[in-house]
Amino acid sequence: MRAIVTGQVGMDKKPYLNGVARFAGEQGESVPLFNVGDMMYEEARDIRGGRILDLPLSRLTSLRRAAFKDIIAESRDMESMMVNTHATFRWRHGLFSAFDWDQITKLAPDLFICLVDNIEVVHQRLHEEHDIDATLKDCMVWREEEILATELMSQAIPGSKFYIVSRGRFASTERTMFRLLCRPEMKRVYPSFPMSHVVDMPEVMAEIDAFRNELAEHFVTFDPGDVDEKLLLDRAIEATRDGKDFFDHKPIQLGGLDKGAEPIRMRTREVLDIAGDIDGQIYMRDFKLIDQADMIVSYVPELISEGGKIIPGLSSGVERELQHAWEHAKEVYVVWKPSKNPSPFITETATKVFTSTEEALGYFEEQGMFGEKNLFGH
Repeated sequence: MRAIVTGQVGMDKKPYLNGVARFAGEQGESVPLFNVGDMMYEEARDIRGGRILDLPLSRLTSLRRAAFKDIIAESRDMESMMVNTHATFRWRHGLFSAFDWDQITKLAPDLFICLVDNIEVVHQRLHEEHDIDATLKDCMVWREEEILATELMSQAIPGSKFYIVSRGRFASTERTMFRLLCRPEMKRVYPSFPMSHVVDMPEVMAEIDAFRNELAEHFVTFDPGDVDEKLLLDRAIEATRDGKDFFDHKPIQLGGLDKGAEPIRMRTREVLDIAGDIDGQIYMRDFKLIDQADMIVSYVPELISEGGKIIPGLSSGVERELQHAWEHAKEVYVVWKPSKNPSPFITETATKVFTSTEEALGYFEEQGMFGEKNLFGH
């Protein structure tokens, strides 16, 4: 597959995509990577690093067209390849596009993939790499614009597909990208599970992470947990209650806290200012992830309330995701762990209900749903 990969500035796409290309090589596949930004700098050797976006729009356009002209020529006979670029820029010039329709058409991509990441991480990278004053709100808006513009590009190229993929900081998302490019026949799955209200329950979190890991071994997974800004908002609300103007924050990732990273110092007021954006984008993004999947697999753990009562760990978000998937003709599977039987609202909208992850995986294997078994990341 030939893919255009977009994402706002601050995504740090190049090392991530280099990892995808490296992983592809380990699987015996060649997926060359073309970095449009690097190629533009090669054309403009008088511009020092990090300053190219400050050029007049006319020169930026000329440099970009020169880079794409070379990519089109060099990739003409390539079955699989990636172009690392952007769909939009929100910079000192305001908002402007980062592509030309005639060149996108000549490139003939099969996939348009927009990478996303936790907004606080994007914001931190942006200010480490560039001399610009952008708020969390600016970054949230830019992400929406990048997703929309990338999707519109795909709609204009007949036969192409559009995906949102979370960058994350774990090899499983590199594997997802590889499979979209080189294993398009594999089933695409949206793993559904409770998130924010079980984050302080380590045993339940371990169950959920094991469930997510198992699905990621056998399917292309679009995991909503790879971007979780609800936790950021919850911590800002806690900081407000404690009268704190700042708080330290570590994003939760697959397998728990990203222990290798330093906490990010966050301004409480700035986070509260994007509360509506966080909720709105979670709602939009998760439904889009379901829409781009073939099926949804939901894990419902057993929880114990403060009064000692056993209750299903069924959040309103999971219920809404199941309903959305069912209404959009997706296959709906539920792993139901509670001893209490599920309600008709679960059983009547599910393709099948299982009592364990192992039972679900056994069924999927019997049905011939598994892809390759030897791709275990790195």
